[in-house]
Amino acid sequence: MRLKKIFAVVMAAAVTLSTLNGFHGFSAPKTAKAASFVDLNQSQITSAMGAGWNLGNQLEASLNGTPNETSWGNPTINANLIKAVKNAGFRSIRIPVSYLGKISNNSSYTIDSSWLNRVQQVVDMCIANDLYVIINMHGDGYHSVDGGWLFCDGSNQTAIRAKYKACWKQIATRFRSYDQHLIFESMNEEFDGTYGTPNRTYYENINQLNQIFVDTVRTSGGNNAKRWLMLPGWNTNINYTVGDYGFRVPTDNNCTAGGKRIMISVHYYDPWGFCGEESTAATQWGSKANNSSKVDSWGDESYLKSQFNSLYNKFCSQGYPVVIGEYGAIDKSAFDSNNTACRVEFASKVCTYAKKYGCIPIWWDNGATGTYGFGLFNRSTGAVTQPKIINAITAVYPSSGNTSGSTSSIDTGKTYMLKNVNSGLYMDVCGAKAVNGTNVIQYSASKAKANNTWKFVPDGKGYYYIYSCLGDGRTFLLDVSCNSSANGTNIGIYKNTNCSAQLYKLVKNSDGSYSIYTKSSGCKSVVEIANANRSNNGNVQQWVYNGHNCQKWNLIAQ
Repeated sequence: MRLKKIFAVVMAAAVTLSTLNGFHGFSAPKTAKAASFVDLNQSQITSAMGAGWNLGNQLEASLNGTPNETSWGNPTINANLIKAVKNAGFRSIRIPVSYLGKISNNSSYTIDSSWLNRVQQVVDMCIANDLYVIINMHGDGYHSVDGGWLFCDGSNQTAIRAKYKACWKQIATRFRSYDQHLIFESMNEEFDGTYGTPNRTYYENINQLNQIFVDTVRTSGGNNAKRWLMLPGWNTNINYTVGDYGFRVPTDNNCTAGGKRIMISVHYYDPWGFCGEESTAATQWGSKANNSSKVDSWGDESYLKSQFNSLYNKFCSQGYPVVIGEYGAIDKSAFDSNNTACRVEFASKVCTYAKKYGCIPIWWDNGATGTYGFGLFNRSTGAVTQPKIINAITAVYPSSGNTSGSTSSIDTGKTYMLKNVNSGLYMDVCGAKAVNGTNVIQYSASKAKANNTWKFVPDGKGYYYIYSCLGDGRTFLLDVSCNSSANGTNIGIYKNTNCSAQLYKLVKNSDGSYSIYTKSSGCKSVVEIANANRSNNGNVQQWVYNGHNCQKWNLIAQ
């Protein structure tokens, strides 16, 4: 976001605040435990991320060219705030991050470890609340802040690219063990500082930076070879990203996932007169407007719809999710009692069309909760300050953890029949034999029986044991033979051995069904019906996830 922030408003107080509350260094967080990575496809990640919120004007804030999270007037980030965001119904948080003067001036371009520690601490707060997290390189590309250097119009692109690569290598290495909840965004509103038609030479420099980002992250080890990566076109402008102005999606030859894992980043503040201009000229928008003189002359609902439709046609339909990484409208209610209703409608319509066209909307919050602020929460206490806007967002994106792509809990107090989406038949213990090694198949059923009902018991670490209801219902579990990770490995029942062969993650699909990922495969494979068989006795096995209906199961509570 260009400095349509609270920056100008708070600069007079910033020096005092930074002196009192400024960055004093942070110790390294506890080493993140390596997490099993669930490889979510386009539909799953889009649904899992749901509606998001920006932790703006914090880790990208800076003073005299040095990042400082309190220097733009916000308090130190705290866990209560993050929990409040989660409780309000958001499922994703975008954390803008600047590096600027935290990067050494020598050729190693070393990022201050204390600053990376702080970034990691905030990421961990979010992931502890089961939120998806986006971190980026934000203010380094601003022409309007001291210390900016990531310039597409810079005269020494060789040096810029070397520095950029070195920085992303360090960031990617620091977070390479994190699971699918973490997403990297290459940069923010990258452009030459002017708002006319893009310069194609400069645009190609953006393309080159995006390619460096993808290649560097993918080869940094850990889970980064399959992580979702997010990147912008010119100034995150929709028209300049969709149209024939020079944008190219980078190649991703080092990706080891089961499909495309690149997202496109755009921002939406149209019409700017209503959304961001600090004046009383345009205070209304949409069907709630009751004074045409207060409505901007462009950027109505039909324009919004056409913009998001163009994103779908260009990217989403080709396998690339689009993240509306910033959108919002500032508070002008002090000048117009109808402004809040119009802001509420704007948020609702952005989310409605984002969902319709397969995009992920993330509200811009700069922490300012008064006039001309974007804030939805009190940053100190976590208290909601704009409940109507939040309700409008979550009405489109319900906050239930039982949403597509979620690995959150199901009702473990119930038993379930597991109906295969492809065949319409049920997971069944062959011959109803409560014996170690009995095969598991699919079979028709008119009612629930012990041999075709199952109970999910959480292990406390994000996985489930899946118990057969045969016998006492607490003895035999769904078991991947020999704890193998290989395609085609048979699945039967076996007494509890407390190993990975008997642990599973549930990921809800957009059609309401579930994919059952096996821990034995490192969550690369799922429980399926072999050869997409649709007949009784079709075998249940493990196979790498490919999205076929034979790998999807409807959970029918009993």
